[in-house]
Formats: sequence, structure tokens, C-alpha cells
Amino acid sequence: MSFIHDPRAIEAHSREIIAARVGDLGLGRGERAIVTRIIHATGDLDYARLVVIHPRLVQAATTALRQGADIITDIEMVRQGISSQMLARGGGRVICAIREKEVINAAAARGVTRAMVAMEYLAPRMAGALVAIGNAPTALFRLLELMAAGLAAPAAIIGTPVGFVGAAEAKAALETAGIPFVTVRGTRGGSTVAVAAVNALLHLAWEGEGDN
Repeated sequence: MSFIHDPRAIEAHSREIIAARVGDLGLGRGERAIVTRIIHATGDLDYARLVVIHPRLVQAATTALRQGADIITDIEMVRQGISSQMLARGGGRVICAIREKEVINAAAARGVTRAMVAMEYLAPRMAGALVAIGNAPTALFRLLELMAAGLAAPAAIIGTPVGFVGAAEAKAALETAGIPFVTVRGTRGGSTVAVAAVNALLHLAWEGEGDN
């Protein structure tokens, strides 16, 4: 059986296939890198028409990363997928509070999701940070409420929660929040998409390609 076994060759060939199938999408270099990595991670070319990127996202996010911004995630799966080694080059860390005892207890007492309480718990640490939400629409809704109340001020949001209840609505609200963002319209998304977008931004930050 003949197949490509060099991981770099596999990635390079995958990117060639994606470029041939979707073209340049009319995007800048940084934006195109994000969409390409999402398609590569999911194997789904439909993301070419579903991903929405704020025009200031690449510049805002890469600048923040170079300056040591932390990345705050909604769940552990997103945290685990992000390249902490690359993030550490700027001095940042990946932070997730979904398993904190205080968060678990407060969510149970109030009858709300842990993802919501985790956003509240980490809000004081969000100034200048990137927030990556790949799973919970309630986390994104609550984050937007905290921002509107002046209680959270991230530099950018990667908001790609998935599902049939609240996900499309939360992402639509993100598009009107006045902050640099990456999102996916509709019900699709998930942790894999959020991780792909964040890692694309990390590569852009350290390859000197932060400008569109």
C-alpha cells in the first residue's frame, strides 16, 4: 500500500488541496490562514463559507499574543488542544476554570451551567486576553453580558460553540458586540474549530504574519 507518511508532507499536500478547492476566498493572508487551518482540522470544506472573521481580529489577536496575553477557554478540551509551547514564547498561559471547585459549587447552587460561572470567575483576568469558546453557547452569552456590563475586557474572542440550542444565536450576538472575533455561522463549530483558530493565530504571531 502506498501512502504519504511524512507529517509535513501530509500537511503541505492538505493545504494544496484546500487552496485548489476553495481558492483565496478574497481574504487577507492571516484570515486565509485561519480558515485553511479550520478546514484542515475538520476535513470540511463548507467552513470556507461559514467562518466569519472581524477585520481587526488578526492584528488585535497577534499583537496581544506577542505581548504575553493569556488565553481563557470554556472547557478543558479547548485548553488541551492549544499549543501552550507557542503561547509561552510571549509569556502567556492557557487558563480554564470549568473544573474549579468554586465554579462547580456555584453552578449547582444557582442552577446554571458551569461554563457560565467559569466566565464570571475568570472575568477579572480577561483584560487584554483572548477568550476561546468552542463548546458552550451559554459561556459566550454570559461573556457578552459581562462585557456589556464593563466587567470583562478581552482583546478578542474566538467564539465557535456548537449545537442546536443557542449556538447560532450566541454567535450572531458576537458579530454585533464590537470586539474582534472569529466565529462560525449556524449550528456548526466545536472545540476542534476553536483550537484550530487559536493555533493559527499563534503561528501568525510568531511567523511575523500578523498583518492582513
